[in-house]
Amino acid sequence: MAAAYYTAPFVPDVTVVIDAIGEYDTASIWVNHEKVWSKQYPWSLGLFYSAITKRIGLKPNEDEYITMGMAAYGRPNIDMLDILDEYLHTGIPLKKWFWSKPVDIAASAQMFIEYEIEQIFLEARKYGNNVAYGGGVALNCVANSKIARLFDKMWIFPNPGDAGSALGCILAKTKKRLEYTHTFWGYNIDRELNPNEVVGELLNNKVVGVANGRAEFGPRALGNRSLLADPRYNVKDKVNKIKRRQKFRPFAPAILEEHAVDYFDMPRQSRHMSYVYSAKRGSAIPACIHVDNTARVQTVPKISSSVIRPILECWYERTGCPVLLNTSLNIRGMPMVNTIDDAVAFSTKYDVRVF
Repeated sequence: MAAAYYTAPFVPDVTVVIDAIGEYDTASIWVNHEKVWSKQYPWSLGLFYSAITKRIGLKPNEDEYITMGMAAYGRPNIDMLDILDEYLHTGIPLKKWFWSKPVDIAASAQMFIEYEIEQIFLEARKYGNNVAYGGGVALNCVANSKIARLFDKMWIFPNPGDAGSALGCILAKTKKRLEYTHTFWGYNIDRELNPNEVVGELLNNKVVGVANGRAEFGPRALGNRSLLADPRYNVKDKVNKIKRRQKFRPFAPAILEEHAVDYFDMPRQSRHMSYVYSAKRGSAIPACIHVDNTARVQTVPKISSSVIRPILECWYERTGCPVLLNTSLNIRGMPMVNTIDDAVAFSTKYDVRVF
């Protein structure tokens, strides 16, 4: 709660936390640091989504974002209203819903969790119109886009899961607001970067790595430890092959913020990939658009702490396209490229030039 509340760019009227389990609480609503509503274990949306992830053959507590991506390929055909009454900490038996395809299970679960999250935020809305949101479930950017419309202002802490609690512990003690202008707080690779060279490599080979400046604090690659690609062509298979990912997996677009409304139907900026928006010009950037014509957008402002801003500016100047495909600079299941030695090893092993 403290991580979300004290990092918000406004003073929240109400703060919502939804995750797997804290001590006993699994979802809670806070006003002025006082808990005004909560749900307790074993009821848990976080545990539910992890159990679904395991049920469809993925790794729980790691692959939930893949479950979210799979949902777009399926058809919601399972009534899950009673599932939260079950004990889900050990998963869901394979015999349950044996007749349903994994993509349909994912679609049903996504529809269900969106409904349950909305009910929590409708309760939160009673306490004010400006909300902060934390907890691992806040990484479900598809659901986030649907609840954002309920509030005038919404802040989603960019590192809302367990790792972000490191900062939350400090803020809970100091009770001081933090001006959270960026999330580049990690290990620093201090070397010069020539945007023209990066763009030249992109134009020649369609894919390039960037490991420059301070690494991101949080689960989203926002430009300083990124694999970038030309979104105008079908490079999905090439990038998924490099990263050893499933072919159906979508990729996120990073876009110059001043051009975002030209390409996406978005009422607000999305600087930390917290929301999903429908594409207006999906045919112009097909590598970044999911099967349901949406994308998890990263808007890059003019004043940015990431090296991706000058790269995007140069890319736009040379191609007329303000968008680049942006994904994390790592191989599926492996740690992020962090140091210069990691970058050299990645470049050598996977034949991708890293700047």
